Amino acid sequence: MDLYQQNILDHYKNPRHHGLLPNATGRGEASNLACGDAVNFQVKLAKDKITAIAWSGQGCVLSQAAASLLAENVIGKKREMVSKYNNETMIKLLEITPGPNRLRCALLSLDALKKALQICG
Repeated sequence: MDLYQQNILDHYKNPRHHGLLPNATGRGEASNLACGDAVNFQVKLAKDKITAIAWSGQGCVLSQAAASLLAENVIGKKREMVSKYNNETMIKLLEITPGPNRLRCALLSLDALKKALQICG
């Protein structure tokens, strides 16, 4: 299977929920020092549910597409459910199994989102 399959390329070229979220209740950032990729998530919670989300960042196709896919997937979900997301969740969202060198790129957005949710209290 091609690493940059159609869905990943679509999310990279047409990112969902990309930008800044005014009045976010939580913000989280993660970066990969090995390659320079970075992702920043901002979330708004109401009744412990993600009601709004935005992300920004720079990096490879995989890290940026993963952020878009994750943002699209978690909107409207309870924080408790999203806090249980793990490596397998991201691999299912991406519909690929990245190699060891690319795995950190695929997981970067999940790290940033979890940090943002922790800040929300």
